[in-house]
Amino acid sequence: MTQAASELRQIVFDTETTGMNQGAGPHYLGHKLIEIGCVELVNRKPTGRTYHVYIQPDRQVDEEAIQVHGITDDFLKDKPRFAQVADEFFEFIRGAELIAHNANFDIGFIDYEFEMLGRYGKLEDHCSLVDTLQLAREKKNRGEIQGNLNLDALCRFYGIDNSHRTLHGALLDAEILADVYLFMTGGQVKMNFGSGADGDAGGIVRLPSDRRRTKVIQASADELENHTKRMELVSDAIWLRH
Repeated sequence: MTQAASELRQIVFDTETTGMNQGAGPHYLGHKLIEIGCVELVNRKPTGRTYHVYIQPDRQVDEEAIQVHGITDDFLKDKPRFAQVADEFFEFIRGAELIAHNANFDIGFIDYEFEMLGRYGKLEDHCSLVDTLQLAREKKNRGEIQGNLNLDALCRFYGIDNSHRTLHGALLDAEILADVYLFMTGGQVKMNFGSGADGDAGGIVRLPSDRRRTKVIQASADELENHTKRMELVSDAIWLRH
């Protein structure tokens, strides 16, 4: 079943890798993906569908990276290689708007893996891309965000509880980033996400095209003016809180 053209399907995603040195692109230094985590949103609401997999990189994980994400060589030794999960991963993200924090890092690794496989081309050939770090920079330049722009700092700024995040993890970080993105772009409240099993890309949610449509009622000029005044009060409250 195909997705209705009017619906916005977004995939918030994150990766973990064997090395942390970003430089000109760590994949050029032989580093590889070891974890991918994705969260699906349709019309800015989580569907409960996730994609999560650990990957055997066929190389050692740098100690510096292990200190960040806690994923060891021993843990990865029986995990599938990227070539074994590439098709299900591609099917999950195909045609979606991809959202990542410092997106060039994650996209660079995935494009590199696709290149090594000799199929799919680049992510931008199949998906549109949104970098929440770039969005945060733009908001900071306009005075709408203050402080650091990493994921932990943005959680503090928007009042999102990430106390369960003691180490980085691709699926957990994708779920947290989805909260941050929704706050950053529309002030939505925190959503509850389900957790998928490793490599579980089956049953992708594609809503029926013949379902009953929600009637859209446009706001009046007075309502828009009152909304603007309310948002100014909320903005002032956020600045005072932080």
